[in-house]
Amino acid sequence: MKSFDEQLAHLVKEALQEDVGDGDHSTLSCIPADKSGKAVLKIKQDGILAGVTVAKKIFEMVEPAAIFGQLKQDGDNMVYGEKAFEVEASIHTILKCERLVLNCMQRMSGIATLTHTYVQKLKGYSTKILDTRKTTPNFRLLEKEAVKIGGGINHRFGLFDMIMLKDNHIDYAGGLEAAINKAHDYVLQTKPGLKVEVETRSIADVQTVCRIGKNKVFRIMLDNFTPVQVAEALTYINKDFETEASGGINLDNITAYADTGVDYVSVGGLIHQAKSLDLSLKAVII
Repeated sequence: MKSFDEQLAHLVKEALQEDVGDGDHSTLSCIPADKSGKAVLKIKQDGILAGVTVAKKIFEMVEPAAIFGQLKQDGDNMVYGEKAFEVEASIHTILKCERLVLNCMQRMSGIATLTHTYVQKLKGYSTKILDTRKTTPNFRLLEKEAVKIGGGINHRFGLFDMIMLKDNHIDYAGGLEAAINKAHDYVLQTKPGLKVEVETRSIADVQTVCRIGKNKVFRIMLDNFTPVQVAEALTYINKDFETEASGGINLDNITAYADTGVDYVSVGGLIHQAKSLDLSLKAVII
């Protein structure tokens, strides 16, 4: 897998090409190419800041000599009226990068803020919160980074870094036991060390995994279980496997799941229900 910086460089290149096309004609038409300027990122909504490091990388990718003055850090609380950074560069660079920087930071800050809200609900519990693959196509890199900034934990990044036997895999494979055994054989023969997680849909499924899954499965997902059902499942699992509750978990019921002692809760809403926060990049006229 490519490094974060390599993936970010690809994302930035494609996003700028999408936006700029054959030229930023608004800027080309009225700003001399050799004119330098300064801009400041203004915070217009309270929350958790995310994407400052990404903004710095974007400006420096476009103009390595850009001077980036970071005033706040990723993960900081941000309050209306504060400034996150200042940048000095060619005005062409500032205007070319403006919308991409804002789109990234507004989206990331919204995700980090919502994640932080969930994490605060879990204070005092051993349960940790995971994100999911319910992400925006081609923007997963930064959405999952925002979850980390907000205090959450990334689940698998994609289909390649963990085996997750979900309902459709199990049904197509011929049942739970067949799916587990086939996945275990695949790991031994093709991808040694790759971890296997199994989705269960009932207490009977949990009992099956407990019976045949030792040394084959590392985590059991309890999908759409109520907190009472999770607690019952944990008595069978007896800490022989990692456990994850998933499905229908929200801010109103997350502590009920944490009360069970389940290791993880996964919440797709960390990303797909987050609302972008209000930020703006403004020219500084000296």
